[in-house]
Amino acid sequence: MTQGLRVLAVDDVPPALAELCRLLEEAPEVAAVSGAPDAVTALRMIQSEPFDAVFLDISMPGLDGLEMAGLLAKLSEPPVIVFVTAHEGHAVAAYGIGAIDYLLKPVRAERLSATLARVVKMVAGGGGGAEPVARQTDAMAALPVEVAGRTRYVRRSEVQFVEAHGDYVRLHTPSGVHLVRIPISRMEEYWGGAGFVRAHRSFLVALAAVRELRSDSAGGLLAHTDLGDVPVSRRHARELREQLLSAAHRGELDRPERGA
Repeated sequence: MTQGLRVLAVDDVPPALAELCRLLEEAPEVAAVSGAPDAVTALRMIQSEPFDAVFLDISMPGLDGLEMAGLLAKLSEPPVIVFVTAHEGHAVAAYGIGAIDYLLKPVRAERLSATLARVVKMVAGGGGGAEPVARQTDAMAALPVEVAGRTRYVRRSEVQFVEAHGDYVRLHTPSGVHLVRIPISRMEEYWGGAGFVRAHRSFLVALAAVRELRSDSAGGLLAHTDLGDVPVSRRHARELREQLLSAAHRGELDRPERGA
């Protein structure tokens, strides 16, 4: 690669965005830098021009960085993703979110240089673009939740079932129930390919968490998990049974999700 990287920085805090753009502009690996104040604007820019890498803030109103990364992963030639976070100790890449790196705010020039070296290597080795990285990207393998005033990440593999709560969902995990602002229909879209099945209009259940199917006192069907029973509607009963059978044949039940 001889022309340098085309980079997009996304942050809803103007001073932070300006500082990140300044650091990127000063980096010798970067040829052009654009900035976006929110994810929606960034997506419009990406649709109109190609970028090699996106430096993406995690905590943003509306569409956050994790959701945006999930959308970018669906592009035919997605950019390399680098997350930017103010929360020290949240090793985003280690949770399998899919970025090649994460930067802590305030971003240091030497740390940024190391990240850009990785981006250059990825782009140069990807045959034009970051497709090899994107195939590994799974932006919804972990979700940020607020616990006692602090942000932590809940891995998808911890979640046994998901319960709709208006525009939010409740994630039922051994560590507790966590509220996340995302509709259950979107959760089904993201997690449907990762072993989660719609059991009811208000519930998704992890196939690996289902211990048995049982009847309730009214003759309805329940999917029993270690954290409680999940109602199964007649509409979804057949599909759930078939998915459980297929998972059992593949040997995917009674063991944690791999790669999350």
